[in-house]
Amino acid sequence: MPIDALTQVKQVVALGGGHGMGRVLSALSFLGPRLTGIVTTTDNGGSTGRLRKSQSCIAWGDLRNCLNQLVTNPSTGSLLFEYRFAGNGELAGHNLGNLMLLALDNLCVRPLDAIELISDMLHIEPKLLPMSEHPTDLCARTPCGNHIIGEVSVDQLDTPPHSLFLHPPVPAIAEALEAIQRAELILLGPGSFFTSIMPPLLMPELAGAIERSRAPLLFITNLVDEAGPAGQLDLEAQCHWLESQLGRGRLDAVLAPPGSRRGAWPGTVIETELGESALPHRHDREKLRVALEQWLQALPSGRHL
Repeated sequence: MPIDALTQVKQVVALGGGHGMGRVLSALSFLGPRLTGIVTTTDNGGSTGRLRKSQSCIAWGDLRNCLNQLVTNPSTGSLLFEYRFAGNGELAGHNLGNLMLLALDNLCVRPLDAIELISDMLHIEPKLLPMSEHPTDLCARTPCGNHIIGEVSVDQLDTPPHSLFLHPPVPAIAEALEAIQRAELILLGPGSFFTSIMPPLLMPELAGAIERSRAPLLFITNLVDEAGPAGQLDLEAQCHWLESQLGRGRLDAVLAPPGSRRGAWPGTVIETELGESALPHRHDREKLRVALEQWLQALPSGRHL
């Protein structure tokens, strides 16, 4: 690819959730409407989990976090959107942004309409999509055959699960499938491996769209091992999980910190320093952008669209 390769890409799609997804989106926010985030909606903890239990809605927390990290000009509106109630009452611990998204969802035809209204209010140009507009839970089968329900419970497992699935099965949002079809670059991660990165890939039509895409596919790992069961996976094991959903050989490369536990994965691993100087466990936006730029420039000229 040419110099300034990122600016030449017509459509970048990133998948995941949590703070890691927000860092990627904010690092690439200069792409404006050419950037699409497909966000995990299976969280069942904290304010989001309480709302899901009482309102039977999708998980809004990761979407709210990504929206907040895409704000380029902080305002009273963005501060309100991220406000969290204190105290001991019924509102304690709830995030106002989650409540705003839920209220708009109740007023709108689709959850996507609520996200677009908040994006307009906060002057956010990249497009954010929920992986599905229907509530569902992340579930796991353990090696001994037990079924575990909910992200919180999956993260508390002592060992990695045997497999993951969504219950109930839900369709991917049509706009996500269209974005992947148009994509010239697809990014996975960083984020909690089992609970942020994997859930969108458990929807067959979305995984199939990625498998059929000709766009380069890059997996961005975390900078430190997770505390949950995913922390026991080396790079080879993580890639095996991803490619079991996306098709063998579908990953083009992995972007990882120096000294990563590779295992025996035979694919391309790009090791580079990506952490912030003050918070080494968190991806630095500029370092991430530069690493993506250099990888794209090194791709064979016929590899991209």
